[in-house]
Amino acid sequence: MDTHRIAFVASPTEEAQAALAALGKRYGDAPLDQADVIVALGGDGFMLRTLHRHRARGLPVYGMKLGTIGFLMNQHHLDDLPERIASARATVLRPLVMDAITESGSSATALAFNEVSLLRQTKQAAHVRVALNGAVKLDELICDGLLVATPAGSTAYNLSAHGPILPFGSQLLAMTPISPFRPRRWRGAILPSHGEIAIEILDPYKRPVSATADSNEVRDVVEVRIRESREETMTLLFDPEHGLEERILNEQFEL
Repeated sequence: MDTHRIAFVASPTEEAQAALAALGKRYGDAPLDQADVIVALGGDGFMLRTLHRHRARGLPVYGMKLGTIGFLMNQHHLDDLPERIASARATVLRPLVMDAITESGSSATALAFNEVSLLRQTKQAAHVRVALNGAVKLDELICDGLLVATPAGSTAYNLSAHGPILPFGSQLLAMTPISPFRPRRWRGAILPSHGEIAIEILDPYKRPVSATADSNEVRDVVEVRIRESREETMTLLFDPEHGLEERILNEQFEL
């Protein structure tokens, strides 16, 4: 690959900025509008911000770990970067689309590569109704929150909330409650990715709820609809020995 067609982006940490300088000096740093690939230097949070910020360009993104968590990243090495990119395996991410309506009647749409999460805004638990493809599945769920995760995001917040790890490419979504109170025995669901999830907030004035798609938060929502995008995709590049599918499978055996 032509080393002059790589565009580097980096988190503001000292380590990432030092790597940015060293890599740019060795391989050149192309403007984004002339690049073939973006190399993101940082952790998983920075990778998510990169995917959102540069989504419109449609360039593949190769990450190098220079942060605390690097599930979506490759190992950081200064040498042989063009060769690593040329031999990397492409993984296509298809984000969730969140359509939220607020108490004021305004609407907001946002994308989530990891998860859409609904969280209570006050000390009182949220009361929500959950429907799938127009059919009510839970008349009332009392909880601190509820999230819907993609396979790529199933090892993040979803796993911390005791949700299932989903194999990449499974065309499934994980719906996981956060500190559920009622129903007592409901611990979540695994859903087909082609459906539409509708979450209605019950008593939103007394029990306000926010909705967040990755890091994009909407406050005081009354209804949230979630579906997998049919149009939007982003491509991540991984070294052949550290593919995302294998990483997700290995997470199921971590102690």
